[in-house]
Amino acid sequence: MRHKYDLGLVSVSFRSSSPEEILSAMRQAGLSHVEWGSDVHAPCGDRERLCEIAQMQKELGVTCSSYGTYFRLGETPLSELEHYIAAANILGTEVLRLWCGAKSGADMTPGEKEALFEQCRKAAVIAEKNGVMLCMECHKKTFTERKEDSEALMRAIASPSFRMYWQPFQWLTREQNAEVARTVSPFTEHIHVFHWKGDQKLSLWEGMEEWREYLSLFSTPRTLLLEFMPDGQLESLPREAEALKIMIGDTE
Repeated sequence: MRHKYDLGLVSVSFRSSSPEEILSAMRQAGLSHVEWGSDVHAPCGDRERLCEIAQMQKELGVTCSSYGTYFRLGETPLSELEHYIAAANILGTEVLRLWCGAKSGADMTPGEKEALFEQCRKAAVIAEKNGVMLCMECHKKTFTERKEDSEALMRAIASPSFRMYWQPFQWLTREQNAEVARTVSPFTEHIHVFHWKGDQKLSLWEGMEEWREYLSLFSTPRTLLLEFMPDGQLESLPREAEALKIMIGDTE
């Protein structure tokens, strides 16, 4: 029986490796989905390279789950958004990961918050017109750093083209991360998977039970994307991918 998750990798896990090397390693590890980063591997302005990557994906049977941009709402001009959307189209994905603002909602004035929300509304309209989905990452020093701000943003924008990612914060407790996951679950499209505790980057093998609890809080299928290896090495991908498969009960 097929599991309900699509399993993949975030390419920024291996910034020093080429897309060819990453796709080859993914195939060996049995991962079928990739999120390309716009900073190194798949720059939005390099159409030739984007087309090459799309062809390699096709040849190796890999699906682009998402385009990991470093577009920052409230900071990057909205006029640039359609360039990123065009790149995502070449890669074959309708999902773009964005960052929301440049600081936590806790540090924003009401005026700053409203200005950011207005940018988000405009971005959502652009996404709707282009048939894509913009997903905000739960990232430190962005507006979606806190669960209450993430929920408020999703409810304020209220667009199927404007959603979330989820990932645990290594500085929060298991219980706190579970509460964040529970709060953003209705709005979450993809999940970044890693197991860190503070400054320690640990193997997913050590965090299986914790992750099973987290995943139980999401009621519908998600794409699970491994992000970063405990040692930063490409050679560790098969072992971490195996942990991911066992964690979700995919042992075929």
